[in-house]
Amino acid sequence: MSWFGDSHKLKMPIPAEALPGREGAMPVPDQHAVNGAPLRPPYPAGTEIAEFGLGCFWGAEKLFWQTPGVVSTAVGYSGGYTPNPTYEEVCTGRTGHIETVRVIFDPKRVSYGELLKLFWEDHDPTQGMRQGGDHGTQYRSAILTHGEAQQREAEASREAFQASLKAVGRGIITTEIHPAPEFYFAEAYHQQYLKKVPNGYCPNHSTGVTLPADFFKSETAAQRAADAAAAIQKAR
Repeated sequence: MSWFGDSHKLKMPIPAEALPGREGAMPVPDQHAVNGAPLRPPYPAGTEIAEFGLGCFWGAEKLFWQTPGVVSTAVGYSGGYTPNPTYEEVCTGRTGHIETVRVIFDPKRVSYGELLKLFWEDHDPTQGMRQGGDHGTQYRSAILTHGEAQQREAEASREAFQASLKAVGRGIITTEIHPAPEFYFAEAYHQQYLKKVPNGYCPNHSTGVTLPADFFKSETAAQRAADAAAAIQKAR
């Protein structure tokens, strides 16, 4: 999927350099191609939203739609400047967006901590503006949070995973963690792409390192989140 090899793609553009985009939102199907769930809001009562960037969004979306407790998924673009960008525009490196997976999940069936575990273990979060051979700002690692609880738990999970990486001599995490900006849906053909093209591009950049097995248990995650929040507050 890395169609443009220019070195400027490895540097975030400033707003003045960004492409202008457009007012109209990208048309997407009403229903998920795998399970028939809604792609756009409103989502089923009791569900929550999580959003992640972990490289090429085709394989990342499949990872989450296969997870029990995940109700719906969609792919799109987040964290840039250009409104309603196209895929080709994102690939130029002049929109600043991340290829993002939106995950609609039932917290009674799968916890946010379990989704974080999948996120960390399915890509290499130390690579900056790339994943493997895919180079560019769109491939940077990111957790885009919905609410303070997600923010705290995501930060705690980063500390836990960094310790696991350090134990095996791997590098420093470059993952962005911040409140979710506007999510722009990607084109219809990208939605559930690997359902439509089963043998499509789906690289594996996982490190083999795991988040501690007990992290996603609610009481452990809550304590880690509280500890992380306390550490952040102390550092201010």
